[in-house]
Amino acid sequence: MREVEFLRAKDAGKGKLSLVDIAADDYDPSDNAGIDYETAMATIHGLDADKKVYTGVEVFQRAYDAVGIGYVYAFTRVPALLKAANAVYDVWAKYRLNVTNRGSLAEHLAAREQRLMGKACGVDKEACEETTNA
Repeated sequence: MREVEFLRAKDAGKGKLSLVDIAADDYDPSDNAGIDYETAMATIHGLDADKKVYTGVEVFQRAYDAVGIGYVYAFTRVPALLKAANAVYDVWAKYRLNVTNRGSLAEHLAAREQRLMGKACGVDKEACEETTNA
């Protein structure tokens, strides 16, 4: 979240980035190249203007470039360094929730499903649970 807020501040008034909250209840994969919540939570994704999907460290490199501070990730233009950075990032992405004491990915997925099911069921949650468990 700190990095998102940092990038949002750097982009203020420029409109170069569109940062999407995948945890929002109204997140719609169809608006985001079909990237569902679980996939998005597994690793960072970015889309360019043509809806081409980027993942991993290249997303950061492109975002920092867009806000005028691409030099921070300039090292990723060297293929071997990009590969190494992605290997490190992949480990971080896999364990970041646990390391930052925010639970596991499985817990996030279950909590989101429960929250969305509760919203879909409205006031008659018992009837809805009977239908979804049948």
